[in-house]
Amino acid sequence: MSPPQRLKQWWQGRRWHDDRGETSIQMAIVFPFVLLATAAVIQASMWYYARQIALTAAREGVTAARTYQAGPADGAAQARSVLGRTAGDSLRGYTVTAGSDGQRVRVQVSGTALSMIPGVPGLEVTQSASGPVERWTVAGG
Repeated sequence: MSPPQRLKQWWQGRRWHDDRGETSIQMAIVFPFVLLATAAVIQASMWYYARQIALTAAREGVTAARTYQAGPADGAAQARSVLGRTAGDSLRGYTVTAGSDGQRVRVQVSGTALSMIPGVPGLEVTQSASGPVERWTVAGG
């Protein structure tokens, strides 16, 4: 047998016996990163969902506040009503503020997204919406 063939046979024989447990070590190294990436994706999804809840409440509040003879207080009440129905644990400690300058009305919803990690506060969420106030006008004026 030639020297390269002997080396190949030696290497194959050695590799076959010395690689036992290698996969377990690789998984022990890689698996924590996989878990971290999975937790990060879930946390980002929970933050995005909380943002969508806050934005929906703000939009509903603006819709209620901009109608004829309604005010910012009506918009804030509608936003709180929407949050009461939809927020659950996804958006905690929420606050609603509404204001108007006579031409436009603005509703802002703030809160904290749910956190997956115990003891760690969630990310802050602030969403707002605004729109023109509906009003009667006279033709040509």
